[in-house]
Amino acid sequence: MKILLVANTDWYLYNFRRALAHRLQQSGYDVTLVCPPGPYVDRLQDLGFKCTLLHFPVDKLSPLRELRVLLNLIALYRREGPSIVHHFTIRCVLYGSIAARIVGGISVVNALTGVGHVFTANGMKARLVRRIVGFLYRHFLTGSRSRAIFQNSDDMNAFVSAGMADIARSHLIPSSGVNCSTFRRSRERQWSHGQRVNVLFGSRLIREKGVMEYIDAAKALRSRNLPARFMLAGDIYEQNPSSLTRSDLDAIRGSGAVDVLGHVDNMRAVLDETDIVVLPSYREGCPRILVEAAAMGIPIVATDVPGCRVVVDHDITGFLVPPRDANALAQAIGRLVRDETLRRRFGQAGRLMAVYNFDESIVLADTMRVYDRLMEPGPEAPYAIACSTTQ
Repeated sequence: MKILLVANTDWYLYNFRRALAHRLQQSGYDVTLVCPPGPYVDRLQDLGFKCTLLHFPVDKLSPLRELRVLLNLIALYRREGPSIVHHFTIRCVLYGSIAARIVGGISVVNALTGVGHVFTANGMKARLVRRIVGFLYRHFLTGSRSRAIFQNSDDMNAFVSAGMADIARSHLIPSSGVNCSTFRRSRERQWSHGQRVNVLFGSRLIREKGVMEYIDAAKALRSRNLPARFMLAGDIYEQNPSSLTRSDLDAIRGSGAVDVLGHVDNMRAVLDETDIVVLPSYREGCPRILVEAAAMGIPIVATDVPGCRVVVDHDITGFLVPPRDANALAQAIGRLVRDETLRRRFGQAGRLMAVYNFDESIVLADTMRVYDRLMEPGPEAPYAIACSTTQ
């Protein structure tokens, strides 16, 4: 069977779905990766994957350009004739589901890895777009040939309650998985008296990730002469209206509160020198940076919101603090910086959680079962919680 994996960046497919593509090939699928052109396309092709380029505009929303994306997807699906298409990220889920319905005869898997800016923002434009997107979801994501994969139960329940997903065709698979054999410490961290503790924020630089709260917390803790180095790994994301700008980044660099690392290709190497990972997000699917941190045995400070709660058990693998609260964030980070024993305890518990819940072998097996259930003839089966967690 032919399967298309469709995402709006080549970076996403390379970093998050490369292992899935390998597993599909090993299982006999004819796999094609669909994404815009970018530096990771060559890497994917060097690994033996077929890639088809599809442009997704990244500038301001234009109905004409969005329509062109939809028409290009329709043409692609007609030309390729896939048995299954697996969509990642909101735009691909929406346009790809519409295209598959128009073409007909295609089974669809939609990975809803979070609700996105449209469902978290409160501006007038976001509310209008939310109504339109909700209408389209209700009409195109709930067909008998469609399956939805959610990364946390809050998102799944919200979509089902709003009629945007069918409980009988929804699956819960926390995270895209992480290779716990690769993501582990190369050596045990040792700290001497007065040595700086390395604190890392690693994510796209959009405001909903809590990046400004992290900056404020870093400024507050630096003013108290806390022995810590604060790092910011990630780049701006022009496709998101709440992305930081280049001028924002220049101001952050000028403040001296954090070391701006920019885009990081080898996150494992950075995590190997990291002592605390921080993600004060407003809402998540299941953040990869937290799963990687847990696998590396790194304690976490995150917000008590959907997605983050999947990875962080409060006072067991890290701390959960209220969203949009830089003071609470600073207090939690400061407590971990000062307490080496607590860091080790949280890190050990996080490693165990990652191995038993988030290893990519588990996630890949659960995803393959979704494909199998989708292609099986017969009556619908109830939804599957495909990966247990400690929550």
